Amino acid sequence: MRETPTWRIPLGIFALFVLLIIYGAVIARYAPSIIGSWSGGAQTVVYVILGLVWLLPLKRFLIWMETGRWSPPE
Repeated sequence: MRETPTWRIPLGIFALFVLLIIYGAVIARYAPSIIGSWSGGAQTVVYVILGLVWLLPLKRFLIWMETGRWSPPE
């Protein structure tokens, strides 16, 4: 357990919030024009994938927020 506060946690939360807003705005801006004419089922699959893809880098980001390193401690 950490004894002293660190700047990485508030910075990380703020960065995550900003990046998710940017990611959502990009998806909302460009995805409908690309997949708007597809069937509803295909659009659902694409939006589910796009809704989950942001989770891929989240583990390393949370590790950095806690430890200051990008990889898990050995």
